[in-house]
Amino acid sequence: MAWPLERDAHGRLLWTGADGTPEPVTPVRAFPLTDPDRGISLVGPDGRERAWIDDLAELPLQARTLLAEALAPRDFAPVLLQLHKVSSFGVPSTWDVRTDRGDTRFVLKAEEDIRRLEGGALLIASAHGVQFRVPDPKALDRASRKLLERFL
Repeated sequence: MAWPLERDAHGRLLWTGADGTPEPVTPVRAFPLTDPDRGISLVGPDGRERAWIDDLAELPLQARTLLAEALAPRDFAPVLLQLHKVSSFGVPSTWDVRTDRGDTRFVLKAEEDIRRLEGGALLIASAHGVQFRVPDPKALDRASRKLLERFL
């Protein structure tokens, strides 16, 4: 079964609604961290929802692939695997860390930039707006947990 979603020659994602006219849409996850494959809205250029997708798994493979490609740049949130060091235990502080995307350094501006999520996970916002995920702080090595606990 064909699903009314395709890419145009410019790489834009197009949705063909009931009127048969394709228009550009942007997929937006309702729950990007806690349930990324459920609850996706296709939003038109005017900011209004064109379609709602309850579950990606229910879509044909081609539509799932198109949506995954379109969502990937929006969902950049490296997973923090290890804290190597922090510049100070006050804020702002510079953190040297290892993530699933490699080693990096970022600045934590305020302790409020560390948010607790459902199930004990953490979301750490850098001064440049990059969100670092810690799915399970207890799974970090002992030295990393000890550094992190100073900020919680």
